[in-house]
Parts: sequence; C-alpha cells; structure tokens
Amino acid sequence: MACRSGCCCGSGAINEDNARFLLLALFIVVYLLCGAAVFSALEHPKEREAKERWAQRFEHFSQKYNLSKKELNNFLRNYEEANVAGIRVDAIRPRWDFTGAFYFVGTVVSTIGFGMTTPATIGGKVFLMFYGLLGCAATILFFNLFLERVITVIAFVLKSCYERRRNKAVLPQNGRQVSEGNRASGAGEELAGWKPSVYCVMLILGAAAVLVSCCASLMYSAAEGWGYLDSLYFCFVAFSTIGFGDMVSSQRVAYEGHATAAYRLGNFFFILTGVCCIYSLFNVISIVIKQVLNWLLRRLEAPCRCCFPRRGHHPHRHPRRNVVAPGHLRARRDPSIETDAINESETDTGRRLSGEMISMRDFLAANKVNLAIMQKQLSEMAVGNQRQSSSSSRQNGFSGGVGALGIMNNRLAETSVDR
Repeated sequence: MACRSGCCCGSGAINEDNARFLLLALFIVVYLLCGAAVFSALEHPKEREAKERWAQRFEHFSQKYNLSKKELNNFLRNYEEANVAGIRVDAIRPRWDFTGAFYFVGTVVSTIGFGMTTPATIGGKVFLMFYGLLGCAATILFFNLFLERVITVIAFVLKSCYERRRNKAVLPQNGRQVSEGNRASGAGEELAGWKPSVYCVMLILGAAAVLVSCCASLMYSAAEGWGYLDSLYFCFVAFSTIGFGDMVSSQRVAYEGHATAAYRLGNFFFILTGVCCIYSLFNVISIVIKQVLNWLLRRLEAPCRCCFPRRGHHPHRHPRRNVVAPGHLRARRDPSIETDAINESETDTGRRLSGEMISMRDFLAANKVNLAIMQKQLSEMAVGNQRQSSSSSRQNGFSGGVGALGIMNNRLAETSVDR
C-alpha cells in the first residue's frame, strides 16, 4: 500500500506498452517545447525587423504615389491570390503544363508537398484526395520495399567483411595449419548466431544520406545559385518530406549554362534517392529510440515495482531481447519458444547461418500473421473485450509493425543485445 500511495500511477499497474507510449508522448512534448523555445529565440527578432521594414516601405510607397492605404492593401490581396494560383513576378516555367503537373504529383505521392503549386479548381481538389490516397500508400510501400533490400544488402556486406576478418585471424594450431574442414566447421559455429548491429546499419544509412545530400547540394548550388548551406537545408527539407516550400528546385524556364532537361532529370533522381535514404534512416533511428525507451522503463522498475512488476514473477510476461542496457546489466537468457529457441522463419531457411535480416518469405509470412492478429484485436475491441498481450508483439519488447517495416523492427532490434 505504501508503494501504491507514493507512486505516480496509484490507480494500479500500467501496461508496459501504455507506459512506453506515455513516455514517448512526454518526450515528444518536451522536444517540441525545447524546439519552439530555440526557434523563437533565433527567428522572432528577424521577424520583427522584417515587419518594421515592411511598414516603413509601405508608408513610403503610399505617400510617394499618393495612394490610399486601403487601395494598396486591396491590390496586395489581389496579388496574394495570383501568387497562390502560381503567378510570380519573376519568369518561371508554367505550373500546370505536363512537366509542371508531373513535378506536382511527385511531391504529392512522396508526401513532400512543397506548396508552391496547389489545385485551384473544385475538380482538382476532389481528384487530389482520391489520387493522393492511393499514391501515398503505394509510395510508402515502395519505400518499405526499398528499405528491405537495403537492409539485406548491408547485412550481406557486413557478413562478408566479418568472415574475411575472421579468416585472417585464424592462427595455426600447434604449428600446423588448420584443415579446411575444421576451419569451415568452426566458422559455421561462430557465425550461427551472428547478425549485424543496428547501430552499424544506422551508421551506414546515415553516411549514405549525407553523401547523397552533399552531392545534390553541389548540383543545386551550381544550377540554382543558392549557397551551399542553403542547398543542404533544401536537401534535408525535401528528402525528409517536410517540404516547407520556401526553396523549390527546378522552377525556372531555362537554366543558363546548364542542360535544362539533364538538370531536371538529376533533380528527380536526387529527390527520389534522398527520400529513400532519409526514410530508411528515420525508421532505423525510431528503432533505437524504442530501445532507449525500453532501457528507461527497465531503470524505472526499481523505484516503482508496483507499476512494473518483476518479469520473473509475472505469469504471462516473457523476457525481452532487445533492451539497450549497459554491459553489466545485460545477461544471456535461456532461449524460450517466444524468442530464440524456435523461429520457423530462421530454422527452416538457415536464417541464423546466413546473417540475413529480411527476406521475401518473411515479408509474406509476417503480413499473414499480422493481418490475423489485427483482425483478432479489432474483433475483441468491437465487443468490448480487453486486448490480451500476444507473444509475437512481446518477443522484441515492443509492438512489431505489419509488412517489411515490422520485419525490420524484429530483425534489427534483436541484434543490439549482442553489440
């Protein structure tokens, strides 16, 4: 009773998934508050200066040409309407010819949404809602499949490097060379449980995203006349699909000294490649964030046992494998049917020996299993029954997704315990 009265959640024990969700929500709120404070301190003085400068220019222009402020304001509102429709002071390429419309739909399905072009007709707005629904879903699936193949390639390369280092490190035994059979047997045993580290994958994806951004920035600096840092800023805003629209590439009618068609093709290539790299990096970082949340929850168990009961005493709780914790807190656990002992997707296809983390067979199997789980959960919620924690969602310490992203969560998250 004393623990319950002194606990922050005195109403009873909190489900671990709910605790993780609340902890992440708290982190996001604090992160937003800190970001708002920083941007307000950096940008608000500049905004005040611009506002004062505009007020002086407006007053000067009104007096110089003997225009009433009301008429001038009405004219500026008309220009704002024209600006929304795509009319600019500087000469730009047509917004709604075929090439302009292709650029627009590319920003729609990729969820970048620069905002420099938006449909003005009722028909265009209605069509956009249906077009974007299917297009965004298909593009997200494409990003997931791209991520699946990138992770598989990275795993293959890392496994090859690991085998090469291990073969070089083999020393003769008692002055005699080790036979090929014994060497192969030892290598098979050592590689049986090897998988690449999630942190190594994150580092490689981060390096790829930086390389693509730096190369794209060189092209934008030369073609658009932007500064290099401004080009890097545009690359991050575009590749992360934030898409402010304050800087938009490939909007001129022609580019002096540059082949316009080649530049627009390069622009399309860099945006597609950059979005894929940043999307993959974001997903891997999200796994690390989930692991950090698991570690924090584990640290909170000591002062608040009533909220997070001991795992060994809970009849329905299974140990987690992917918690990021200091080395002296981690211990090898006995395999269980929910974790390492029997995994059909690995034992049947030699997954533990190959070092792969994702395969098309696992992708299809995970879709079927997760679809069945989703149907069961929706049925239980519809009749008002409390959802029971399933072993498939518990085996990695956090809920796995559906499809390729869910497989990546399972495959990557389980590796960090050994790294």
